[in-house]
Amino acid sequence: MSRFEILLPYYGDVALMQDAVRSVLAQDGDDWRLTVVDDGREPDVPGWFESLGDDRVRYFRNDENLGVTGNFNRCVELAEYEYLTLMGCDDLMHPNYLRVVREAVERFPAATMVQPGVRVIGSDGEPFDTLVDRTKRKLYAPKGAGRELLAGEELAVSLLRGNWLYFPSICWRTESIRKFGFRADLGVIQDLALVIDLLVDGASLAVASEECFSYRRHAESESSAKAYTGARFGEAKRFFVETADRLGAHGWAQAARVSRLHLSSRLHALTLLPGAAKHAGRPGVNAMLRHAVR
Repeated sequence: MSRFEILLPYYGDVALMQDAVRSVLAQDGDDWRLTVVDDGREPDVPGWFESLGDDRVRYFRNDENLGVTGNFNRCVELAEYEYLTLMGCDDLMHPNYLRVVREAVERFPAATMVQPGVRVIGSDGEPFDTLVDRTKRKLYAPKGAGRELLAGEELAVSLLRGNWLYFPSICWRTESIRKFGFRADLGVIQDLALVIDLLVDGASLAVASEECFSYRRHAESESSAKAYTGARFGEAKRFFVETADRLGAHGWAQAARVSRLHLSSRLHALTLLPGAAKHAGRPGVNAMLRHAVR
């Protein structure tokens, strides 16, 4: 019986998408299915999927462009199995991805989410270690024995200090993610918003350290483009302030304070000032300075 729905919301580079699909097809077992939801209009894509001739693969093309968040929600609507992964269309699963996830859900059957070990790669597919990723790894990610299952305010505080998760690599319990979905008013930080929704609802996160997924970073990504104009940080500020109010009312006073401060987001804005000056000029620089100094 199939348990894992691997969802690929697709838009953009055809070759990278095809590499992502091939990495999924290399998974072992017969308990999974790949569902691709195409939000673009590249002419040869439908024919390529038809040529695969693989009944483990479903392909859909949206009648109209839904955008990032809209396509995420469309993918979740189509999921039918117990667990799902919303993989990035330029990321890669290692052959051991599903084995690592299976072992995690067997060890922690009540867990809502599984964060496996991740390798960060650049546009060329080679390892790519950025300041953001070093900070996630060294400052924000929990360390030490007994940190394999996390939940509640402790996890909310950790993620609001600095979101150390790699969203496209996470395996989610389908019924839980469908309960909330992705907020239509958020275009970049919607993954953290969903996790906070789940934590307030009582969810838990299993952490598996074995590396089994390659997450691709490159400057032309949606989040990077919005960062240089300051749009990402306007959205982030609104989210953190709203979340502080919500968590305070929920009784999570420490998490509320951390969200209101959102220090890592403000520091990140400062690190991008040179790029903003180059790519967006004074408007981008001013927007990020406003975010950084509150």
